[in-house]
Amino acid sequence: MAGGMLLNVGAGIFGSASAKKAAKKAAQRARMLQNKLDNLVENRQDVINPYAETKSLAHLAQDLSGMVSNPFANLGVATNAAEIQIEEADISLANTLDTLRATGASAGGATALAQAALRSKKGVAASIETQEAANEKARAQGEQSAQARFMAEKDRTQRIQISEGAREQNAIAAGKGFVFNKTETREVAEMDRTASLLDQAMGQNAQATADSNAAIMGTMSSVGDMLGSMSDRRAKNNIKKIGLSPSGLNIYTFEYKNKDFGEGVFQGVMSDEIPQSAVIKHADGFDRVDYSKLDIEFKQV
Repeated sequence: MAGGMLLNVGAGIFGSASAKKAAKKAAQRARMLQNKLDNLVENRQDVINPYAETKSLAHLAQDLSGMVSNPFANLGVATNAAEIQIEEADISLANTLDTLRATGASAGGATALAQAALRSKKGVAASIETQEAANEKARAQGEQSAQARFMAEKDRTQRIQISEGAREQNAIAAGKGFVFNKTETREVAEMDRTASLLDQAMGQNAQATADSNAAIMGTMSSVGDMLGSMSDRRAKNNIKKIGLSPSGLNIYTFEYKNKDFGEGVFQGVMSDEIPQSAVIKHADGFDRVDYSKLDIEFKQV
């Protein structure tokens, strides 16, 4: 019995030591994971406003009204060419009159010639004026068309600048938001994983501690079973038979005279009525019973 008790005690101590070692290891891991989780929480990225650096693009919009002009404002009447033609006609007329005087021609011929020269002057002047006005109008229309194209191109370029500037700012803000969200997702996932591992380590620590306690309690229970329960008739009062076990042993209820063995009513056997292989002779003179060898449960009722 002593050898068996020593083996059980040794096994219990070994089991308790192993469980304590596992509990210590789990506790260390739990502390490490707790520190990691605290560090992750403390060093989380700051919440940002991805639009904080958005700038106004109003400066790209320019007032182009100063470029607008009236191409017809400076239209003039082309008179220089007409004056030159008239002057030439006058010179020609004077030369003709000199010729008539020299040849003795009549005054009527001179008058007719003068009238013809005048009509010629008017026709030349009218033709020149018409041509010059048409040319000036054509130039003005061309300038107007060129200005319209110029203003349209300026407007198109300005719109592209403003649109592209807005697109670039939106892209920068969206990019910052994307980076923030991805980083946040990863950090939260890492915190969740660490928290899960922490819970697991704490559970392992609790289980190992429970295993250690169970090993100790098991050792104590095993030693108690080997030492046996006090079942000597001389140590009991109020003994009452309440039934039989499957093997035919008498089952009693009783109370201990010495309350150090337990207070209240208990169920068990009398040591003088059971097989002696289950009886343990104690040094104090009272018999103990190894209930593990009987088909009766010793318990307090």
